[in-house]
Amino acid sequence: KSAFLYETIEEEVYVCQPPGFEDPDHPNKVYKVVKAIYGLHQDPKAWYKTLANYLLENGFQRGKIDQTLFIKKKKGDILLVQIYVDDIIFGATNKDLCKYFEKLMKDKFQMSSMRELTFFLGLQVKQKKDGIFISQDKYIGEILRKFRLTEGKSASTPIDTEKPLLKDPDGEDVDVH
Repeated sequence: KSAFLYETIEEEVYVCQPPGFEDPDHPNKVYKVVKAIYGLHQDPKAWYKTLANYLLENGFQRGKIDQTLFIKKKKGDILLVQIYVDDIIFGATNKDLCKYFEKLMKDKFQMSSMRELTFFLGLQVKQKKDGIFISQDKYIGEILRKFRLTEGKSASTPIDTEKPLLKDPDGEDVDVH
């Protein structure tokens, strides 16, 4: 909720008086922006810096490959926090860690919409007892409608769906966590 409005910006930024709100005594006066406001390109960077510092101060480690991934390990459990602009998704191997993170965030920031993830970055997310499943059914449907392909013949998936995908024995591991 209004994530960017928490941050102080580092660069000097000035704005003109908006139409209808001009100071009649000083019509040419400009104002220095001190706090981040919507529309400034500095906003996401300022928000990320504040949030990242807060997480690091509270015992999280920044991902080595993905700088927007934060990890906290506690007694064999793990809490993952992924930041994307002003959206945050998180998950843990222990529900208490999720509750801890919710409280941690609400103590510092006004947070809204903390609920089970169902949609993120164009991906539909379904959480079931036997796993977490992602799909792009909604996106695919939109593309088919956009190009009027809903009436056409469909083709099966070009890969064998029963054959498991195996690790390349000669490949290098990329998971450094």
